[in-house]
Amino acid sequence: MSLNLKKPKKLYLRRALSLLWKAAPGWAVLSTVFLVLQAALPLAQLYLMKLTVDAVTVGITSPGKDIVMSHVLTLIGLLGASALAAVFLASAAKVVGQAQAQIITDHVQSVLHGKSVALDMEYYENAGFYDTLHRAQQEAPHRPTSILNGLIQVVQSGVTLVGIATLLFSVHWGIAAVLCASLIPGLFFRIKYADRMFQWQSDRSATDRAATYFNWLITSQYYAKEVRLYDLGPLFIKRFRDLRQLLRREKIGIAFRYALTELVAEAFATLAIFGSLAFIAYRTVQGMMTLGDMVMYYQAFQRAQGYLKEMLNGLASLYEDNLFLSNFYDFLDLKPTIIEPAKPEPVPRPMQKGIVFDHIDFRYPTGEAMVLKDINISIRPGQVVALVGENGSGKTTLVKLLCRLYDPTAGKITVDGIDLSNFDTTALRREIGIIFQDYVQYQMTVRENIWMGNTRLAPDDEKIVAAAKYSGADDVIAGLPLGYETMLGKWFGNGAELSIGQWQKVALARAFLRDAQIIVLDEPTSSMDAKAEYAVFQNLRELAQGRTVIFISHRFSTIRMADCIYVLKDGGIAEEGTHEELVHLDGIYAHLFEIQAKYYR
Repeated sequence: MSLNLKKPKKLYLRRALSLLWKAAPGWAVLSTVFLVLQAALPLAQLYLMKLTVDAVTVGITSPGKDIVMSHVLTLIGLLGASALAAVFLASAAKVVGQAQAQIITDHVQSVLHGKSVALDMEYYENAGFYDTLHRAQQEAPHRPTSILNGLIQVVQSGVTLVGIATLLFSVHWGIAAVLCASLIPGLFFRIKYADRMFQWQSDRSATDRAATYFNWLITSQYYAKEVRLYDLGPLFIKRFRDLRQLLRREKIGIAFRYALTELVAEAFATLAIFGSLAFIAYRTVQGMMTLGDMVMYYQAFQRAQGYLKEMLNGLASLYEDNLFLSNFYDFLDLKPTIIEPAKPEPVPRPMQKGIVFDHIDFRYPTGEAMVLKDINISIRPGQVVALVGENGSGKTTLVKLLCRLYDPTAGKITVDGIDLSNFDTTALRREIGIIFQDYVQYQMTVRENIWMGNTRLAPDDEKIVAAAKYSGADDVIAGLPLGYETMLGKWFGNGAELSIGQWQKVALARAFLRDAQIIVLDEPTSSMDAKAEYAVFQNLRELAQGRTVIFISHRFSTIRMADCIYVLKDGGIAEEGTHEELVHLDGIYAHLFEIQAKYYR
C-alpha cells in the first residue's frame, strides 16, 4: 500500500466547487448576487467622480453657479448613496461569507469523518497513512473555504477590472500594458512560494505529527500518572520544543525569502503607479483631457492595479489551495482493502453448521512474518470455545479475522459454509458482540457507554439494565450519584472515574447488549477480582444459551468451562480438546495450567 505524496498533476478545483455547492447551495446563490453587485459599484463610483469633478470645474467659470451647484450636490448625493450601498453590501457579504464558511467547514469535517470510519484497519498499520490523515486534517477545515474566497476575489476583481481596463485603454494602450507588467512578478513569486511551502509541509508531516504526539503525552490524562511518576514531563517538553523550533525556523526562513522577493515586486508596482500619473498629468496639461478625466483615469489606474493585484493574488491563492487540497483528496481517494460483495448473501440466522477456519494463513500488511499458519478450527452453533496461548501467538488476530477487520492471506473463514467475503460486512458484525483487551472508555454517561453496543435500540431500553446485570456492572452503577445517567470520566462536567475493573464490567455489558449470535471475549475479566470473575462467568452460562461464545483468557479457572480449548503456539494450533483431555495429554496446556495452579494450592 503506497501512500507517498507527489506534487499533484491535476486540478482539484472542480471537485472542490462541487463540494462547496453540495454543502450550501442557497448560500452560494446569495453570495453570487452580492459578488455581482460589489463588482459593479466601483465602476459607477468612478464615473460619478469624473462627472462631479467636471461639474465643479465648469462651475468655477460659469455665471449660473446655483444651477451648477445643484447639479454637483446631486452627483455628490449619488456618490454618497453608492458609498453607503458599498458599505451595506460589504457587511451583508461578510455575514453570508461567514455563514457559508462555517457550513462548508462542518460539511468537510463530516466528509473527513465518514471516510475515516469507512477505511479498513489495514491503513492504521501504516505510518504513511497517518501522514496522509494528518495533512488532510490540517487542510480540510479551511482550504475549501479559502477556495470559495479566492474565487469570489478573482471573479469580483475581474469583472470590475474589465470595465476599468476599457477606460485605461481609451487613454493609451501602454498604460494597460504597464498595469499588467507591474504585477506579474508578484504573481510569479507567490506561486513559487506556494510550491515551496507545499513541498516543505509534505516533507515535514512526520515531524509535525511527532510534535503533536509529544503534546498529547504531556496533556493527556491517559499518560498523566506515568509522566509524573517517572518525571518524564521535562523530557517530553524539551522534545516538543525542539521539534517546534525546527519547524518554526524552517518556516520563517521560507517566509523571509518570500518577503524579500515580494518587496522587489511591490517596489516595481509603485514605480509603475507614479509613472502612469506623470503620463496622465502631461496629457491633462496639454489639454488632451479634462481635470475630471485626469482624476478618473488616475483613480482608475490605482484601483485597476489594486483589483488586478487582488485578482492575481486570488489566482495564486487558488493555485496554492489546489496544491494543499490535494492532501484532502489524497485521503478521500484511498481505496478500501476489504471489498464488499456486489450481491451480499444474508448472514445465516440462526447458524446451522457453525464457523470454520479453513487452512488460514495471515500476515499483517506491514509485516513480513506469518502471524497465523495453517489454522483449522471448527466451532459448532452454541459451543463455548477458548483460545489459549502465550502473548503474540495469534489469538486476538484470529478474532480480528472473524470480525473481518482483515482478510486472510490464505484460506477462508465460513459461516454455515458461506465465505465471510460474501456477507455485507456491517451485517456480519451485527452478529458479533465483542470486547477486546483495549476496550474503549467513552467519556459519556453510563447508559450511553452500554448503549454503544447496540445503538439500534432506544437509549432507554430495559435491555441496557439487563446487560449491566449480566456483566456485574449494575452493582457498580447503583453506587454512582446519578446511576445510569452519571457521566463517566473527567473530560466533561463532574464525571465519575471508575477503577479499571469497573470500566471492564461496563465494557462487558456493552458486548452483552448486542443482539448477536456470536460473543467474543478477549481477556474479559483480566482486571476483575476472583469473586467478580466467577459471577460474570456464572451469568455468561445463562447468557450463552443459544449463542456461540469464543473467549481468550490466561486464567485457567475460566478456561476450563469451555467445551473445546485450542492452544496456539507460534501462530499454529498446537493442541485442542477439553480441559480434562489437555491436562491428561501433559503438553503445553498442562504445563501452563500447572504453573498457574500451584499458586492456589
